[in-house]
Amino acid sequence: MDPYNLIITELEPSNHELIQETADLLYRVFSSISPNAWPTIETALSEVEQSFGQGRISIIAQSDGKVVGWVGGIQQYDGHVYELHPIVVDIPYQRRGIGTRLIKALEFEVRARGARTIWLGTDDEDGRTSVSGIDLYPDVLDKLSAIHNLYSHPYEFYLKNGFSIVGILPDANGYGKPDIYMAKRV
Repeated sequence: MDPYNLIITELEPSNHELIQETADLLYRVFSSISPNAWPTIETALSEVEQSFGQGRISIIAQSDGKVVGWVGGIQQYDGHVYELHPIVVDIPYQRRGIGTRLIKALEFEVRARGARTIWLGTDDEDGRTSVSGIDLYPDVLDKLSAIHNLYSHPYEFYLKNGFSIVGILPDANGYGKPDIYMAKRV
């Protein structure tokens, strides 16, 4: 039995109420953890609306009719690969398996479309891993191979969901603020 009465389904472009709820969720959750990601409700709404484009996947999780999670996928490399972007789970529902269920639903859709890989970038802009706040050059891969979590960075969530670290872009978000690349075969 599911204690949250969780329903995982595609977000339909005609359901304006759920689109707005999803945008509100994205804006609200990221405003506390990464305020520059979607700094206004309008930017969050634009992100949700873009998720209906060609080669895109948009999946929501609802609990008792309320949107509590969302994951998107973006087709790349002629359909062989999808980028997981974005994923969000409402704060009271985090660490309850909802993010994992959203990833599993995305994997199902990606496989059904014939893709082989899902990848993502997970930024560290606030010193949550050992590869943040330092000069990664010249031995970038050596430093990456010794990565460890300092403060609840989500890369460990992705590791638990079968993703591997496949690279890093130093200074992607400014000096000492890298983007950690992860991927998974589906």
